[in-house]
Amino acid sequence: MKFELPALPYKKDALEPHMSKETLEYHYDKHHRGYLKKLAGLIEGKPEGEKSLEDIIRSSDGGVFNNAAQVWNHTFFWNSMEPKGGGQPGGDVARRIKDSFGSYEKFHEAFTSTGSSRFGSGYVWLVRDGDRIRCLSTLNAENPLLQRSTPLLTCDVWEHAYYLDHRNERAKYLDVFLRHLVNWDFVAEQLKKAA
Repeated sequence: MKFELPALPYKKDALEPHMSKETLEYHYDKHHRGYLKKLAGLIEGKPEGEKSLEDIIRSSDGGVFNNAAQVWNHTFFWNSMEPKGGGQPGGDVARRIKDSFGSYEKFHEAFTSTGSSRFGSGYVWLVRDGDRIRCLSTLNAENPLLQRSTPLLTCDVWEHAYYLDHRNERAKYLDVFLRHLVNWDFVAEQLKKAA
């Protein structure tokens, strides 16, 4: 299976002023593209080359896993954001947040705290486990696919995701992500797929 770099779902300047065009240029064009290129070189002519990205993630380790998971994680991250996004969700997403966290404000606090407390590089996720949703932090390239949780939303907390815009203020970056960038329609779609 030949993997290609998926196009961003918006222009590189569409998330400004909350995420700069420069950040997206480095993050998407250098990091995401770099993981894809490394993955292609690692699986060329091997059995993994015939698998889906998800199957590679679930069945590999080392460099193959790291690059495959980073390709998948970044694609999910880009789709977790939209221009003029953020704020409180509506519908089923709002109901599930209230049922699982007590309120949107408590969810906001839990998501920000979970992402801020990740030592080093990784991701913070909103995942579905059965009828509940919860926040989850993963290290480096790990993701909820390994834990049989359904990913609904992610925010990349590797420093290259926010340093140009927020320096070392990860909590501020996560707050901006929730207030101005989250694509709640994407989250709702993931919930429907998991039903």
